[in-house]
Amino acid sequence: MATESKKTAAKKKSTSGRPGARPPGVAPVRKATASDWIAGARLRTLTLSIAPVVLGTATALSLGDQQFHWVRALACLALALFLQIAVNYANDYSDGIRGTDSHRVGPSRLTGSGAAKPRTVLAVSLVFFGLAALVGIAIVIVTQQWWLLAVGAACILAGWFYTGGKRPYGYYGLGELFVFVFFGLVATVGTTFVQAGDVNTDSWLCGIAVGFLACAVLMINNLRDREQDKIAGKRTIAVLIGDRASRVTFVVLLLLPFVIVGLFTLFYSAAPLAFFALLALLPAALIALTGKTAKEFILALQLTSLGSLIFGLALGAAIAF
Repeated sequence: MATESKKTAAKKKSTSGRPGARPPGVAPVRKATASDWIAGARLRTLTLSIAPVVLGTATALSLGDQQFHWVRALACLALALFLQIAVNYANDYSDGIRGTDSHRVGPSRLTGSGAAKPRTVLAVSLVFFGLAALVGIAIVIVTQQWWLLAVGAACILAGWFYTGGKRPYGYYGLGELFVFVFFGLVATVGTTFVQAGDVNTDSWLCGIAVGFLACAVLMINNLRDREQDKIAGKRTIAVLIGDRASRVTFVVLLLLPFVIVGLFTLFYSAAPLAFFALLALLPAALIALTGKTAKEFILALQLTSLGSLIFGLALGAAIAF
């Protein structure tokens, strides 16, 4: 009997596991694969970096053929892409360690899901911030516009403090404002200035247009996570103004750029090409107004990103050629 009791106790001890081990019946956490890291870069949102560079380059071309510098244009594109990827990983890290992603209904994140160590995600983010900084420094050296270092530093700080730091501005309803400024105005006007050494009204208008589209992408993303963000204490605009107002605001943000396209039609005969972007944006608007599931909002986000790219390429071609 004593021997049997010892065996039973030993069995119970083995099933309970060592301290810190996975509880019985709980599935092991899958380690992040290469595809998970690629997904963590959120490639579907990178159109927000491409569109302003295309439009900034187009407006530089409109100032004269001699103003086009393809190496500088590619450097601006690399800078924008590196910076956005860095921000995406930084967002993954910061939201993950805060526990915000524990409530999410969208695609799982590297940190929040436990698939990757927080320090690893942070390191990857810092690598891309570093790459963006190196490209930015190279642009400054070539252009000899040393004040651009301050603009670059502001971009990096804005990217980090979106969800990083003790009081991230993304948790206080300021995400869309900063996205409008940096993914709209700074990216577009900065690209024009780096190539032409000057900016014009077209560049500012293009920056405003793509800034609205960038805000729309963030809005639909936050609309999807509105209830979960509210639980986690993340006060996005979608949380602050509510479900219905957020849906309407998203649609308004999608349509405002086409008011600017209307102005461009007075000076560029091919500007109406930009209306082809509505083939993707109108379905996104309909989904946003009627959607109820996370999958629907993810589809709306994908369509908005695609529409933003079409908008940038079409309007850019109209201005440049």
